[in-house]
Amino acid sequence: MESQPAQTESQPAHVLLIEDNPGDADLVRLRLVESKSDVHVNCVPRLSDALACLDAETPALVLLDLNLPDSHGAETFRRIMRKAPNVPVVILSGQDDEALAIKAVHLGVQDYLVKSDITGKQLERALRYAVERQSLLRSLEISRQQQIEFKNQFLSHVSHELRTPLTCIHQYVTLMLDGLAGPVAPQQNDHLKTILKSVNQLHAMIRDLLEATRADSGKLRIEQRCIDIGELIRQAIAMMRPTAVEKQVRLETTLDASIPLVYADPDRTLEVLINLIDNGIKFTPANGSVMVKSSMVETDPTSVYLSVSDTGRGIPRESLPLVFERLYQDPDAVDGNRAGLGLGLYIAKEIVTLHGGRMWVASEPGSGSTFSFTLPLYSLAKLLLPVITHKGRLRDSLVLVRVELTPLSQSLRGSWRETCQQCLELLRLCIYVDKDLVLPRMGTSGPVETFFVVASTDMEKVKIMMDRIRSQIGALPKLKTSGTMRVTAEVIPGPPAVDPRTLEQQVWGIADYITGTIQQDLGNKQNFSEKENHKNAH
Repeated sequence: MESQPAQTESQPAHVLLIEDNPGDADLVRLRLVESKSDVHVNCVPRLSDALACLDAETPALVLLDLNLPDSHGAETFRRIMRKAPNVPVVILSGQDDEALAIKAVHLGVQDYLVKSDITGKQLERALRYAVERQSLLRSLEISRQQQIEFKNQFLSHVSHELRTPLTCIHQYVTLMLDGLAGPVAPQQNDHLKTILKSVNQLHAMIRDLLEATRADSGKLRIEQRCIDIGELIRQAIAMMRPTAVEKQVRLETTLDASIPLVYADPDRTLEVLINLIDNGIKFTPANGSVMVKSSMVETDPTSVYLSVSDTGRGIPRESLPLVFERLYQDPDAVDGNRAGLGLGLYIAKEIVTLHGGRMWVASEPGSGSTFSFTLPLYSLAKLLLPVITHKGRLRDSLVLVRVELTPLSQSLRGSWRETCQQCLELLRLCIYVDKDLVLPRMGTSGPVETFFVVASTDMEKVKIMMDRIRSQIGALPKLKTSGTMRVTAEVIPGPPAVDPRTLEQQVWGIADYITGTIQQDLGNKQNFSEKENHKNAH
């Protein structure tokens, strides 16, 4: 057993040479012999062969020719590095291309050698340095990840510990302001309001700190749904209007009514909108305005474009590249505008990036700022095409089934979400996979949850599915104790008997109808919810 490490150390290093030219492959082997390098070379002529070798065994180093029979140029080393990110790669090229060499190094390649200039000593040194550099980079990355994990654990622990005394302060100050602890003098009332405002600011800072920590560690999560972005913008405006009125700033909207459903996390998207609107109000003087806009762009039909513009003093040009960085705050902001930690925009951009979107800012000093971001649109037609078509034509009948879940109480929101998720999983077992489709979750994550199913059947036969849904989901113990279920259905109108449109165009038409029906359904629920809230408030 004691001699085993020595045998392992004496074994030659495994080098994978990816080279389709036998002459060049022999030249590399010759140079390695000249350098007296203790290596075992496995040569393959194609990228596909190399990827198979990397699946079977991890080499100490890869020597790579960029132009192979089945791959060329930069894409060759991209695929190698995706397959084996921790293996050092040295490029062997037949031409001295400095631009390509720099690009390769930026993407993680350790060295770039021109075949005609290679000497045995140069090749041996390049291999040794490549392995050592890769090992050093790996050690640094492990150390960095450990430091990040320690920092995140520390910040998370401290943040949670701070929440307890802050919650206690908040409760007692609120109790005194409500007069439940006895009469409070006007001056004392003002002091208590100041304390409460500071406590709320600290709560917001701790929340942002925890969110930034989750973003750094890759633990920030989104739950995408099909949402009406106009409804979400109106909700954000309603929430921020009191702040705008207090600051004497107008809140305005320009909403494109033709925007289809957006595929995004409603809570997280609302968080981004509120952050941008709040910043716009904060940096806009009295009698100014903040405009929230949604639109489609012809050059990008797969995304919705959202923007928040203000008429504030703008951002200096040198500060524009910094505004999305962690802890950045405008050095020229007055004290009242520096109530946070400078994490809001950083978190907002991370949320947008998780959706596959992007965020940017445009600003001119004295002319205000515009923060813009994109979110993906939901393409229902692509999901419907294989389900509602058969043998090159639409199925004879289609029905839209609604499964509406309503909680008996709104006090256990987390538990209700788990119950809804279990109901959704059961619903997927109640359909025929090749003929029916359970649509992604719709609307904002409010208390009432509605699932939609597109069924390739008629109203008579769909009753069998509805009975199955009622019996299987209705028997779920958690639903029996926490909520109620209502299942309804309606016919989806088919195309006319003579329809000049292609099959794909017909599917798009049906998708538009379903989308419109769902948006109207969700809009009616939103209006009902607002009326109920208004009634309860009075």
